[in-house]
Amino acid sequence: MPDARKLARIHRVRTLQLGLTRAEEVRAHEKFASETNLANRIQALADAVSPTRDSIATAASLGAQAHFRERLHQSSAAAQMRVQSAEMFVSRATEATRSAKRDQSAIEKLLDRARRAALVKEMRALEDTPPVSPLKAKRHDPC
Repeated sequence: MPDARKLARIHRVRTLQLGLTRAEEVRAHEKFASETNLANRIQALADAVSPTRDSIATAASLGAQAHFRERLHQSSAAAQMRVQSAEMFVSRATEATRSAKRDQSAIEKLLDRARRAALVKEMRALEDTPPVSPLKAKRHDPC
């Protein structure tokens, strides 16, 4: 079994790794939220450009709206792909965080086991010490 110093060093490293993976997971969630917001805004723009019955439009304005709407739909499709990519990134980051937490928990269990083993060793050492007689403990100088 590794010694306590080595386990403590490994625990520090695993704790740092856990912090980094948690930060990466937060960034992934923020990117996913940003991409989702962008996709929603693009979709809202595409819906706003759609022709209505009440609008009186010329052929040129209808053509421009159709062109603009087509471009927005292309942008919307690209945004949906980015959202899916961000969602996969979130799932990978979440799994990495879980893995880092498992690693840290395993090291904490090893540290706890090493502490308990050291306590047992100290208790056995105390049990093996010779008993101290109360008469020998109360020695007085000759009067």
